Amino acid sequence: MKRIVAFALVVIVMFAVMGFTTPGLLDRTKLGLDLKGGFEILYEAEPLTEGGTVTQESLRQTAKSLEKRVNQNGVGEPEVTPEGRNRIRVKIAGVADEAKLRDLIKRPANLEFRSAQGCSSPTDYCKVELTGADFVEGAARVEFDSFSNPLVSIKVKEKQKLADVSNRLLNQRLAIMLDGELLTDPVVRVPLTDGTAVIEGQETIEEARNLAEVINLGALPLKLTEKYTQSVGATLGQKSLEETVLAGAIASLLILVFMIVFYRLPGFVAGICLSVYVWLLLAVFWLMGATLTLPGIAAFILGIGIAVDANIITDERIKDELRNGKSLTSALRSASKLSFRTILDAHITTLIAGIVLYYMGQGSVKGFAVVLIWSILINFVTNVFLPRFLLHLLVQSGKFNKLAYFGVKESEVRAL
Repeated sequence: MKRIVAFALVVIVMFAVMGFTTPGLLDRTKLGLDLKGGFEILYEAEPLTEGGTVTQESLRQTAKSLEKRVNQNGVGEPEVTPEGRNRIRVKIAGVADEAKLRDLIKRPANLEFRSAQGCSSPTDYCKVELTGADFVEGAARVEFDSFSNPLVSIKVKEKQKLADVSNRLLNQRLAIMLDGELLTDPVVRVPLTDGTAVIEGQETIEEARNLAEVINLGALPLKLTEKYTQSVGATLGQKSLEETVLAGAIASLLILVFMIVFYRLPGFVAGICLSVYVWLLLAVFWLMGATLTLPGIAAFILGIGIAVDANIITDERIKDELRNGKSLTSALRSASKLSFRTILDAHITTLIAGIVLYYMGQGSVKGFAVVLIWSILINFVTNVFLPRFLLHLLVQSGKFNKLAYFGVKESEVRAL
């Protein structure tokens, strides 16, 4: 009786936690543009100046610039990822003015060093003295003065140009602006004749590192060309989500019925464990801050199939052991041991496939792989170990000793 009570308590607690948290998980799960509506663009990056190159660092910094621009325009949580040697993929869900945002995205980062000479006020900074094209790519870096205070060192392509500007603005402020936004306005303290300037005033290493990244970003002479674009309307995305969820719910219900009809008590336990699997995968998605897309849902449902397969392997083995005349406890122990290697091999091979897809694939393929990998890992906990634990509680209670509870007829049992 104690074991039945323990089983009931475990199941009640699990379902109470799932029931309490699931609505919040569903509300907080980010949806991709194929479910929410939006657009996706694949850009090809190339240098603006002849002889320039596109490096992995410049591609990464450009992607960071694009993400910042999108965020500043009120579009939350865009997906901007570098791909290959010269491509950037942008995915933005829930966009009102797509044309305006697309035009803004592909403009190069506009880094300017401005002064207030000839301007209406000392803080107007209307005169452009230097632009991002005047700086050496990737040359801005964090250094430290004699008192270990962080500062940013930058280099220009033309020493004389920097020398002329610094001599003219001696003891005046030189504002650093990115896309019209003021970042900092340090004072020019000495003439800069060697082509190198030092920017002081950053209070932390993180501030200095961010400023160096911004300057390097603005110095990137990259032009973006659209190579591929896809738009999904909000209505179409919502319809895709509803149809996909409905299909998944119907499939899950049919699977549950199948498991109970063919495997009886183990099938019922498998249904409980499948519910825990779905909830736990949703929780992992939320913790990762991942975006759910149609390929992700496909991998999600595929994971349910893999979980069912793990249960079927064990449950069929239990039936075989019972048909061979073993007791319930012995059959359960033997089936758990003998089926473990088969399940482990199947999970490892699928995990390897998922890892290869993740590292070799791009875009939606990589999203599919991420969900598949997590499905395998969670499956192993919720549909290998958890069913065995729950079944042991029920079998050891002594209340479920009939073979019919496990889908085996008395006439099928072979004498030892």
